Amino acid sequence: MNKYLKYLLITIGVGGVLFATAYFIRTNATPSTVFETETLFRTSIRETTLVTGKIIPQDEVEIKPQIPGIIQMIAVEEGDLVNTGDLLARVKVVPNEQTLNSAQGRVENAKLVVVNAEKDFTRNQQLYEKGILSERDFSAAELSYKQAKQELVNVENDLQIIREGSTGGDRSANTNIRATVSGTVLEVPVEEGDQVIESNSFNAGTTIASIADLGKMIFEGQVDESEVAKIRVGTNLEVSLGAVPDQEFEASLRFIAPKGSEEQGTVQFKIEADVFLPADFTVRAGYSANASLVLQQKDSVPAIREALLQFDSKTQEPYVEVQTAEQTFERRDLTLGISDGINVEIVEGLKESDLIKVWNKTEEPDKLDENED
Repeated sequence: MNKYLKYLLITIGVGGVLFATAYFIRTNATPSTVFETETLFRTSIRETTLVTGKIIPQDEVEIKPQIPGIIQMIAVEEGDLVNTGDLLARVKVVPNEQTLNSAQGRVENAKLVVVNAEKDFTRNQQLYEKGILSERDFSAAELSYKQAKQELVNVENDLQIIREGSTGGDRSANTNIRATVSGTVLEVPVEEGDQVIESNSFNAGTTIASIADLGKMIFEGQVDESEVAKIRVGTNLEVSLGAVPDQEFEASLRFIAPKGSEEQGTVQFKIEADVFLPADFTVRAGYSANASLVLQQKDSVPAIREALLQFDSKTQEPYVEVQTAEQTFERRDLTLGISDGINVEIVEGLKESDLIKVWNKTEEPDKLDENED
């Protein structure tokens, strides 16, 4: 009996040790959670939106020829600074064969009319001097003769324009393409030997060069229809350039498009803003840019950190948990105002004395490393 009693006591002792060990491990593996709390505070909140776009010149002028022809010479390169009247290119006139032939025919016809009118005028003048022809008939003959000579001048000028591109002493007036504004040459889309057409009522014409003043730049972007009603002309923006990410520039909203355009299923409205650049800063047309635009701002409003919010799984309505006793919390539904992504305005649902549960607090990196060790 003593032998069996001894084994029984040993078994009971080992079981007790194992039970105590398991209880100790389980107790230490599941520590009780203590939630921290925060309170309402007052702060200024700005609701902003990020608008993507680009930097372009305020005024960009396209220079087009007044006559058709072939580019004979280009006098500028992209990036050159030019003044009003500077030579950009020269166009060599290449007349259309049919048009040229028609103009030459009109000149020959006009010469025949002049010869005939001159004979009539000479005969009528002799009759008038002899008193046979009345003064009225003589004046009519003289007028016809002068009109015939003027018509000859007109068709000869037309022929000269077709052949050379201009009339008079300065035949290079139309063949020399000159800058109409001062600025930087942004683009020269033609090369020597290219054929160009003139700008007229039926055709936009070939662009010889585009010129703009790079000292007057604007930001151009698109704003979603859900935000366009919140912005006003004169609103300040902060513009950052893709080429200069570590620097921001002030800008002022100058234009909001009265009509939107649908892009990928959403309606977008074009906006433009004057960008205030330092005098010694060089910017190139077409830089990609982002603009931070203030939609609305409120000062000294009751707010909490947005991270404290929870959302109902069914209704998606926001709420927080407020402490009623030590580590005891109840749900409190909220009415929210504006948010800047960090803090959110509380319109209704909380008092300044309420203790709000920090339900999603994460451990600091050094503590996480210690737990892993």
